[in-house]
Amino acid sequence: MKKGIYILPNSLTLCGMFFGFYSILAALKGNFVHAAWAIAFAMIFDGLDGWVARLTGSTTRFGIELDSLSDLVAFGVAPAVLVYEWALAPFGRIGFTAAFLFVACGALRLARYNVQMGSTESKAFTGIPIPGAAAIMATMVIFYYELWDGVPEKNILILLLTISLALLMVSTLKFHGLKEIDFSQRKPFWILVAIVLLFAIIIIHPEVALFVFAMLYLIEGVIENMYLYYRKYRLDALEVKGCEK
Repeated sequence: MKKGIYILPNSLTLCGMFFGFYSILAALKGNFVHAAWAIAFAMIFDGLDGWVARLTGSTTRFGIELDSLSDLVAFGVAPAVLVYEWALAPFGRIGFTAAFLFVACGALRLARYNVQMGSTESKAFTGIPIPGAAAIMATMVIFYYELWDGVPEKNILILLLTISLALLMVSTLKFHGLKEIDFSQRKPFWILVAIVLLFAIIIIHPEVALFVFAMLYLIEGVIENMYLYYRKYRLDALEVKGCEK
C-alpha cells in the first residue's frame, strides 16, 4: 500500500482554508469587505485543487476529506461569521440561529455530497453547492459597500436570504456546476467568445457583476427546478387520466 500524499492539490486546498480563516479574522475585526474578498479567493483555490487533482490523476480519499474540511471553514463558517457580524447581530438570537443554520446545513451538504459522490452527485449537484451559497453571501457584502456606506440595521431580506440559502443547501433541488462540462472535447466557437465577454464584464465592474452572476445562478436554479416539478406534475396527471380511460 503506497504511503504519502500529493503535495500540489492538497497545498491548494490548504490555501483555500487559509483564506477562509483569514476571512473569519477580518470579519471579527470589522473588515467586512476584506473578509468577503477572502472568501472569493478561497473559491479560486477550491476550483484549482480539484482541477489539478483530476489533471494529474492525484485524486485520493485523503484529498477529498481535506477538501470537505476546507470547504466547511471557507464556505460554511467564514460566510456565517461574516454575515452575522455584518448584518445579523442586531437580530439577537434569531440572527445567531440563522448564522448557525447556515454552518450546520453546509456541513450536512458536504457530508451528503461525500456519501453520494459517484452516484447522484456525479451528474448535477443535489442542493445548491456550499461554494455557491458562500459566493452569494460574500458578493452581497461587496455589492452593498459599493452602493452604500455603513452596516445594514436589521435588514430582514439579509436574514431571509441566509435562511433560504441554508435550506437550499440541504434541499433536493438540482443545480448545475462546471463538473458537468467536458473540457476535453471540442466546443462551439461562440462559447469562447461568451467567456471573453464574461471576463470583460467582470473586469469593468467586479463588485456589481459578481453579485449579479451569483444571484442569477441561484434564480436560474430555482426557476429550472420549478419548471421540472411542473412538467413532472403534468406528466403524472396525464398518466393518471390515461389509466382512468
